[in-house]
Amino acid sequence: MYIAETFYSVQGEGKNIGVPSFFIRTSGCNLRCEWRDLATGELTKCDTPYTSWEANGTFKSLDELVLETKKTPAKHVVITGGEPFMQKELGKLTAALADLGYHITIETNGTIFKELPAEAYLSISPKMSNSIPIGSQYESRHRNLIKTKSVLKELIQHHDYQIKFVVTIPEDLAEITQLQNELRIPSEKIYLMPEGDKSAIIREKSKWLIELCKEYGFNFSDRLHIHIWGSNRGF
Repeated sequence: MYIAETFYSVQGEGKNIGVPSFFIRTSGCNLRCEWRDLATGELTKCDTPYTSWEANGTFKSLDELVLETKKTPAKHVVITGGEPFMQKELGKLTAALADLGYHITIETNGTIFKELPAEAYLSISPKMSNSIPIGSQYESRHRNLIKTKSVLKELIQHHDYQIKFVVTIPEDLAEITQLQNELRIPSEKIYLMPEGDKSAIIREKSKWLIELCKEYGFNFSDRLHIHIWGSNRGF
């Protein structure tokens, strides 16, 4: 598998925030996210550009990845990216880790479907129009991929899951609730996260985003790793 990095840390987002986990970060992504805050004009690229905009990494065998995992006290494994579903051996790695009793979370943008062991818990982060890299060579492909809802439907039918949305402004909620209604996603499965790559920005947006979560019955997710380690790799 093409791997950007592996590390032992704690989950920074979603349902399992704070849980010690071994992270296997794959490299390569079919999207090129670039968030535009229409209120401030702020532009922020994907927080792991080394797995998407400028993908790099090394090839590691399944045996190597399993051995690295076993060297840590982790009971949870997070396979992230990039986009893990682009990796041909994702199913084999998931099966190998499941056989060893690990809780496995796979973080995905929800644009690719392939059959995986049922034990895989999916953390799906559908990208909205606020993520489109306007004016770049990737704009057209990105727009087309994030329109596809059939893949999301397949994923949530086959696995336990959570849905995480990156929110830039309050108006993003219209797009979120539309998708929720189309796919009949229970509110308790939805987590809203403030967009930002700096702790101060996340804290400021959290003030109004928490109020929206209370209004709509969604879960609020902080971005713990940003507060503690910033945008540094390996955390």
